[in-house]
Amino acid sequence: MRIMGLDVGSKTVGVAISDPLGWTAQGVETIQIDENRKQFGYDRVKELVLEYEVEKVVVGLPKNMNNTIGPRAESSKIYAEVLESRIGLPVVLWDERLTTSAAERTLIEADVSRKKRKEVIDKLAAVMILQSYLDTTN
Repeated sequence: MRIMGLDVGSKTVGVAISDPLGWTAQGVETIQIDENRKQFGYDRVKELVLEYEVEKVVVGLPKNMNNTIGPRAESSKIYAEVLESRIGLPVVLWDERLTTSAAERTLIEADVSRKKRKEVIDKLAAVMILQSYLDTTN
């Protein structure tokens, strides 16, 4: 069973997919979105769901460090609800505190240029979200 992981931001959605056994996460792509123009990338996510035969989607929930839900987390919850209604698959919210920071640290330690980091950070954050989910549920 393949599972998709999403890191939803205000400008991009990082996408990761599990292997068929649901053990490891691999980055797939970063979808450009525009909240102001109401372009959220749902159609592209649905295309990827069909292409990879995904059965469940995990959306990162960026809670505050004190476990409260802020504006970004509210946006992620709404994104997950709309996505679930559009694709007809279960969508799970997963605590993603510090995944983007961890992704950036990983890329810096790997000596990835600032420009390249910007291109891949959301995809790597999606991998970290999905891998955390897989590690906990397997």
